[in-house]
Formats: sequence, structure tokens, C-alpha cells
Amino acid sequence: MVGIVTTLDGRPIDAGEIAGGSVPDHDNFQNAQAFLDNGGRRGLQEQILLSGTWNLNPWFAAVEQVSMLEIPIGHVGVVISYVGQAHVDVSGTEFRHGDLVNPGHKGVWVAPLYPGKHPVNPRVMKVELVPTTNIVLNWANRTEAHKFDQKLSSITVRSHDGFAFNLDVAQIIHVGALDAPKVISRVGSMQNLVDHVLQPIVGNYFRNSAQAYTVLDFLCGRTARQEEAAGFIAAAVGAYDVQAVDTLIGDITPPEQLMKTQTDRKIAEEERTTYAVQEEAQKQRQLLVRETALADIQQQVVASEQGVMIAELNASAAVKAASGESESIRLRALGQAEAIRATGTAQAEAYRVGVEALGTSSYAALQMMQVVGERGVRIVPDVSVTGAGAGTGLIEALLGTTLRDRLAPAPPTA
Repeated sequence: MVGIVTTLDGRPIDAGEIAGGSVPDHDNFQNAQAFLDNGGRRGLQEQILLSGTWNLNPWFAAVEQVSMLEIPIGHVGVVISYVGQAHVDVSGTEFRHGDLVNPGHKGVWVAPLYPGKHPVNPRVMKVELVPTTNIVLNWANRTEAHKFDQKLSSITVRSHDGFAFNLDVAQIIHVGALDAPKVISRVGSMQNLVDHVLQPIVGNYFRNSAQAYTVLDFLCGRTARQEEAAGFIAAAVGAYDVQAVDTLIGDITPPEQLMKTQTDRKIAEEERTTYAVQEEAQKQRQLLVRETALADIQQQVVASEQGVMIAELNASAAVKAASGESESIRLRALGQAEAIRATGTAQAEAYRVGVEALGTSSYAALQMMQVVGERGVRIVPDVSVTGAGAGTGLIEALLGTTLRDRLAPAPPTA
């Protein structure tokens, strides 16, 4: 805790001041007379009491205890002092949007307070907390924990073809620790930075840029639109000593009627693609069935082919066999004919010689006797019947035949 002191005696505070300045040698207001002798002022004091035990005259000084100022990690505190030495600008000629002063002077201190606890008199100083981490600002129906974007909403833009649609945008910014006093000196607070700088820059950029594109072009070229926006906004906010880390385009809500036509067209295209794929699948299935059937009858085809080959070989063998048999028969016939011709020639020569030797009549009788002998022609009958009477001849012929049959040798038995 720190103690804020208000003295009840002393000279009045100078005109234009809100608190008495620091005076020396009064031992933290414990020596009232020394305070008065050194020109102490009556009323609120710049000097504060730190933690400890103090012997104060209650008729001389009143003390209010307040907590020390705590700067959290990830933040710096920019001090705006309402008391102190005369205002002397130290920001330089390049910074023309505000004044910065050294600590102990009136105005915005050029040196920020870093994370930790600081004994600050909140009655004569104001400290603006500035985040030094990345800050996400949403132009959408959601708010971050820092609440800087609670007044922001989706950006309504109008396209080149006259359609109005909503656009969600997220802007990431960063304020450096040494740049924080410049930002506060320029705009007064982080909320003012968002409301008075970032909101018009981001909103107007997208409203202006959307007019150069149709809704569909904006949707299809979202990445390019985002890159263009990031470059423009970075340059714009850079003039305010703020770093634009990135610009992100979120949800785009185009007109419902336009999207319905696009959706119907896309569905039709997808259905056509689906039908083409199904048709190709049916062709592949038919091909598979055909190949499967061919594979199933392949064995029969092979057997038939082998049978055809065997039949062809058998036919060829039969043809060759027939050719060989025909040639054999022809050769045998030629041989027989040649033999018959030779035999006939020999017989003719024998006949000629025989005729020349015996004469024609004698050789003919000889040939006839030879034929009778070779053929077993009977010249003399087996039964000869002679007699004078008419009936006697038949009886004798019958008896002779019977006698011949009995005298003939018995045929061999099997």
C-alpha cells in the first residue's frame, strides 16, 4: 500500500496546480514545522508515503491508503502526469501528433512503466495499460477477453454487381513497449485507438475494395483479397506507430439467392460427375464379368484347341498313310503287271518254241492233256454200265454207284 497525504496547513496551492509540490527536510510529513518553513502547500500532496510506520500529527496531515499500481506481464504502463515540472517536449520533430516529456514533468512520460508494482499517486497521475502482446480484434459477433472489440461488428460491403453481403474480419496488431507512449500521446487510450483509428481504416478499406469485384470473384479470390488488405492496413496503421501483424478474412455471407443458384449449379455438376463415374464403373464391371467368363471357359478352349490340333495331326497322318498305301498299291500293281507280262511273254515264247518243235496239232494235244491232268478232269467214268436190255442198264448203274460209295474210304473224323 501507499499513503496519499493531504496537509491541513500551509500556503495555498499555486493557481493551475492540483497538488502541492515536493519540499525537502520534513521527514515524510512527520516534521510539520519544517514542512511549513520550506514552503509547503496546503491540500493534496504530490509526495506519497511508502509502506512503514509514521508518526504524523492528525491535526496537520490526513493519509489515505491505496494499493500500489501493478503492471501485469505483457503490458506496459504509460504515465500521464498532471503535476511536476514545466512541460518540455522531447518527442523530436518527426513526431508531430503529440508531446512526450521526461519523468517528473507534466504530460505523457516518454519512458513507460514495465511489469511489476509501482508506488504511484493515482490522484495526480493516470497510467494507461498498453498490451505489448499481439491483440486480436474481431469485426464479427464475438469479443476477445480484452473487450477492445466489443463495439465492432461484421462489415457490410457492396460488390461490383450490386449485391450486399457481410464480411467477418480479424485484425492482429502489436504495440511495442517503446512505441506505447507515442500511441497514447496520439490517441489517448487503446480503446480510442480501436474506435477512432482501426475501425474506420479496416471498415472503409473493405467497403471500397469490395466494389471492384463481384461477389463470386471476392469469394474465389479470398486469399488474394486478404493479402491486399494486409498490405494496405499495415501501411495505414504503421503511421500510428502500431504494427499490423496480419489481416484475416473470416466468414463471408453472400446473398442467399445468389448462393442458391451457385449451389444448384454445383450439385448438377457433381451429379453429372457421379453419373460419369458410375457409368465407368459399370463398364469396368462388364469388362470384369467378361474376363471372368473367359477365364472360366479358358480350360475348355484349351482342350478344344488341343483336340483340333490332334484331329489335324490324325488327319495329316491318315492322309500320309493313305498316300503311302496308294503308292504301295500302285507299286504292287506295277509289279504284278510286270510279272504277268513277263509270265505271258515266257509262255508265249514257250508256245512258239513248242509249236516249232512238235507242230501245231501235236503241241495243242499236249497242252490239252496237261490241262486235264492239272485240273483233275475225269475222262473215264467211275461207273460204266453196259448191257443189252433196257431195264438192265438202270439197275446196273444203281448197283455200281452204291458199290462205289461203300468202297470209298471214310472221311476223317474231327
